[in-house]
Amino acid sequence: MKKVSTKLVVMAMLILGVLSSCSKDPVIEPIDPTDDSGCTDCQGGTDLSGSLEEDRTLDASQTYNLTGVYSVESGATLTIPAGTEIIANPDLDESDATNVYIVVQKGGKIDIQGSSSAPVIMRSSNGQAGSWGGLIIAGNGVTTEGVDATAEVGGILYGGTDNGDNSGSINYLVLSDAGAQINAESQFNGLSLYAVGSGTKITNVALNNGADDGVEFFGGAASATNLYLENNEDDAVDWTEGWSGSIDNVYILHTIANFSTALEGDGENKNPKINNLTAVSTTGGTALQFKKNSGMTITGLSLSGYDTAVDITDDTRTDLSGIILNGETADLSKSYSSEPTVQASAFDWISNRGAVSVLPGTIDNDLSLDANTEYVISGVVSVNEGATLTIPAGTKITARSDAETAATSIYIVVQKGAMIDIQGTEAKPVVMSSTSGTAGSWGGLVIAGNAVTTEGVDATAEVGGILYGGTNPEDNSGSIKYLILKDAGAQINAESQYNGLSLYAVGSGTTIENIAMLNGADDGVEFFGGSVTVTNAYFEDNEDDQIDWTEGWDGGVTNAYINLTINNFSTALEGDGENNLPEFTNLTAVSSTGGTALQFKKNSGAVITGLSLSGFDTNIDITDDTRTDLSGIQIEGVAATLEAAYDADATVDVSIFDWVN
Repeated sequence: MKKVSTKLVVMAMLILGVLSSCSKDPVIEPIDPTDDSGCTDCQGGTDLSGSLEEDRTLDASQTYNLTGVYSVESGATLTIPAGTEIIANPDLDESDATNVYIVVQKGGKIDIQGSSSAPVIMRSSNGQAGSWGGLIIAGNGVTTEGVDATAEVGGILYGGTDNGDNSGSINYLVLSDAGAQINAESQFNGLSLYAVGSGTKITNVALNNGADDGVEFFGGAASATNLYLENNEDDAVDWTEGWSGSIDNVYILHTIANFSTALEGDGENKNPKINNLTAVSTTGGTALQFKKNSGMTITGLSLSGYDTAVDITDDTRTDLSGIILNGETADLSKSYSSEPTVQASAFDWISNRGAVSVLPGTIDNDLSLDANTEYVISGVVSVNEGATLTIPAGTKITARSDAETAATSIYIVVQKGAMIDIQGTEAKPVVMSSTSGTAGSWGGLVIAGNAVTTEGVDATAEVGGILYGGTNPEDNSGSIKYLILKDAGAQINAESQYNGLSLYAVGSGTTIENIAMLNGADDGVEFFGGSVTVTNAYFEDNEDDQIDWTEGWDGGVTNAYINLTINNFSTALEGDGENNLPEFTNLTAVSSTGGTALQFKKNSGAVITGLSLSGFDTNIDITDDTRTDLSGIQIEGVAATLEAAYDADATVDVSIFDWVN
């Protein structure tokens, strides 16, 4: 039924008024334009279904319920003003998800007039991926399926001979939760474009949380600008049937395991183009997939976090000249990792946008992270000489423990001449951990400095082949404040392991205070030479030593609390190598599983004041049975004795670490 105009209603009321003055017959009530009972589509109704055969403009002050298939027919235009919200209700009329969608038929138009401050929202009532069919547009553009082809969804006719066809305009649209499944081979997408022509304007669109593709082009020549696609469970952007359009500026984010394909091309190659594509995966997977002879030209390509950059599904295909990436024929050996060409912050107008980023493998210039973004690492992140990595309060960095890369190849390293600036606070510490929460699932934080080590200048670390060591005991590698570091300690072999915090020849100019090392598979912190001092350190259940040092470290630790609850892993301190008398001031160590508190190898030693040990079977262990001179181990101002209890009241109040959650 066509809409009822206001003029007709007024005329009806006037006629009825005249009749009532001349007759005693009952008064007939005027038609109520808001009564949608029995209507195919009625102006003013907030339940959307059926066929729209004349132009209609929705009301942004209303919330609309999509209760079935809402079809914009040929000759009609559906206008949706800024701020309008349409909620798909698959259960309202007991229809399944595949019978709830909006379709713009051939010859119909849609005009979505969202703005950055008031985008148009289309979502489902339950927020579940795949709970409706999304937005479908059918046009008269060219497709390899011919004229009046039948879509795999809804029996919709599409395709013609006019690649300049105009199906309307979409600006500032956030569409979520679509991708209803028809069968194993056919699914709806978020935005399905069937032979849509280049006269259609598509800008500023977010397609999130879909159970199939974010957007799929079935032929046509439609182009789009500024697309954001997050966690669509098949491909973010898919095309087939000879699509020949383009996309400018697309940002893709994947954080769901096993769903990580950024682009998938299939069928005849009409050389579609993308200018500036940044795709980020926190779960690995494949970025770009090409089937049959499909291809594309992509400039400004930046991929991060993927296990495979380019996948060719046809093993017999050797000619990749139809796939041009950053000006060259695709190279299956390349990662295409680079600085993002599109920033996620460009899409801050999306209120439900995820904020996740993969840290780059190489940091050559100063980089400041964003505390509102969660960062993931799936390999080595190297801060190189001359660069500073700044990490503001509240930032979270998570190591992918399910990465194809071994745990020993997932760590952050600050190279000689580089700096790190961790700016955590008591209220908002910086947190570094793994996705699995398993001890030893990554390599932790490694810092290499130019201070003195008994290994000499430019020694090679036992981890990562990192160079460290120089002649400047006051060298400055930056600052660490309020850092919680968990789950590190990946094992290289029986003799070599990563720690939570590994300090290679780090100088006294470096500030380290208020740190917590938890649940590590090796040491909490290990000093390899250097002169750095740590203040306020909490250690819990690191599965070797909580504090370890070697290579002539001559720094110190002030206010350390050690809590040990795992059987067979209970060493609080372990010293080895040349004794340069590092100083410990106020050390409280508690074990609920016995074990050994302080272990000294070779001629190592320390100066310890304010020592409190409780719960250990052995307080001091000397691994060299021939060593009788313990004067190099000074405890409370005198040489250590193996018989002493060292069970004074706690010298460190554990409550100062209440910021460690």
